[in-house]
Amino acid sequence: MARLRNDNAAALIPDRTRELAEIADWYRRALADEPARRWNTGPTLIGPTWKRGADGGWLLPEHTLGWDFLAWCGYWLRDSKARTPWKWTLEQARFWLWFYALDDEGRPLHDNAVLQRLKGWGKDPMAAGGAVASCFAPLTFDHWDPRTGEPVGREEPNAWVQVCAVSQEQTKNTMKLLPSLIPMETRRHYGIQLGKLNMYALGDSRQIEAVTSSPLALEGGRPTFLIRNETQNWNSSNGGHDMDGVLSGNAAKSADGVNAKMLDICNAYRDGEDSVAQRVREAWEGTQGDPDSPDKGLRPKYMDFGLLYDSIEAAPDTPMTEESIPKVIADVRGDSDWLSTRRILKEIINPKNPVSESRRKWFNQCQAPEDAYVTSQEWDANEHPELELGDGETIAMFLDCSLTDDATALVACRISDGFTKPLGLWQRPPGKRGDAWKVPREGVDDTVREAMRRYHVVAFWGDPSHVLDDETGLHYWDPLFDAWHRDYGRRLRLWARPEGRDRHAVMFDMARLDVQKRFVAYVDQAYTAIADKDFPHDGDARLRRHMLNARRQPTRAGMSIAKEGRESKRKIDLAFCAIAARGMRREYLNARKQGGGQIW
Repeated sequence: MARLRNDNAAALIPDRTRELAEIADWYRRALADEPARRWNTGPTLIGPTWKRGADGGWLLPEHTLGWDFLAWCGYWLRDSKARTPWKWTLEQARFWLWFYALDDEGRPLHDNAVLQRLKGWGKDPMAAGGAVASCFAPLTFDHWDPRTGEPVGREEPNAWVQVCAVSQEQTKNTMKLLPSLIPMETRRHYGIQLGKLNMYALGDSRQIEAVTSSPLALEGGRPTFLIRNETQNWNSSNGGHDMDGVLSGNAAKSADGVNAKMLDICNAYRDGEDSVAQRVREAWEGTQGDPDSPDKGLRPKYMDFGLLYDSIEAAPDTPMTEESIPKVIADVRGDSDWLSTRRILKEIINPKNPVSESRRKWFNQCQAPEDAYVTSQEWDANEHPELELGDGETIAMFLDCSLTDDATALVACRISDGFTKPLGLWQRPPGKRGDAWKVPREGVDDTVREAMRRYHVVAFWGDPSHVLDDETGLHYWDPLFDAWHRDYGRRLRLWARPEGRDRHAVMFDMARLDVQKRFVAYVDQAYTAIADKDFPHDGDARLRRHMLNARRQPTRAGMSIAKEGRESKRKIDLAFCAIAARGMRREYLNARKQGGGQIW
């Protein structure tokens, strides 16, 4: 590998050029000579990094500026622990070759990439080295070498790298590596000035800065390289979704000829948290086709948008036993052989650690929590985007009410096939707009009455929650429920409470134990239908999010659903309504006689 030099004289430039070429050749030889890996367990390999061609050699891009990237890092960066020039593992080298791959016109094959690996694999050193190299290495296509036909790159004269995370501590994981990565010779040559959260060079024309979740402050920037750290932790509660939108927009508006790229480095996400990592993964999976479709996956859900997704993870059915864990870790860690299978084994078998978290951290599997009501795979298997709810169709519908904190939701279920669709969702807007907000009863009433006009509604129930209006001290929803009872009771074929002195067509009061027991039965019936792929929906993103947010919770009435915590911002109201509406449909279909607002 290269020896760093203090190049003050022009006469030394040919030596540097030759040494850079020697470093690139070292990687070429090492990759050509590397034997095929013998897998212990047959892991799931996503992306090109671990793929081999028909000749048995590594599958590498035909054109790439990645060789220049590898050479620059080997010449100008240093491994401070080993006191040697920087050397990427061959797995990392292959990823960089694909990251900077070009098509036949010299355009980048991938503007965006995701590197998903297990905990401790070395994602932060990847980000740190990539950030520095993107400031100075010739990584923007300039022309084709007339002699070799290889692409020739140039430096980006106004390189601006942003290391992004939702907390400053996460950005520090990357930024604190820069002082040990950049030796004094490199600092003098490029005029590098290092701070805790930034780096400036070449008269402040090049920079690396750490940024956190402040979308308004980030709006309008034109960075040339975005590194988004730990995107499995980016969600709506910490501003991650807003930050994702701003950063993606900033990268997309870069001018032609500027090689603006974005790299997400992450662990496997927790299924159901609706993190940015989950959204990106599911969007990418949508471009790969549906393996259950009649034409065996040849019909992707979305158009390919050029994302390079690379992950090595344990196969879904991989057991987690004392004997199998070391073999799985040896596979999933790839070339990161500094990870100790012995220590990870002890961490996994420690009973304080949930199995789902161990699979996520160490098997690199995207896992739902143990108490999740449904997984994304189970829910998505019921999606039928072609379904629509037409005027005049026979439906049951359920309304779940709140005042300020939780959402108010209305969901319909078609009687004929169980197709479930949200009709309305009202929830507090973010920021100061939500300070004095409460659910508009008039808007909910209008939506209910419009549904009554458009559809043949045989059952309409709702949980008023008996919340009190802060101004009047009176029940906020009860008067409206009584109005619906008087206006629509005669036409509804299935009443919420058909008997007794407090009989009511609409009010399905979850404060009552007998009602809770009915809902517990609905919860079980709905999950059985979902698992059997008999819960059709059109893929509504709001309903999906609420379903994945739902957690199983034991109650005195039985196993029900609830939010992950009382103060959680992740809503489940649409899930509650969908489950109840399906239960109403079942009761309606199972009634021996339908009519008069009673069940016989």
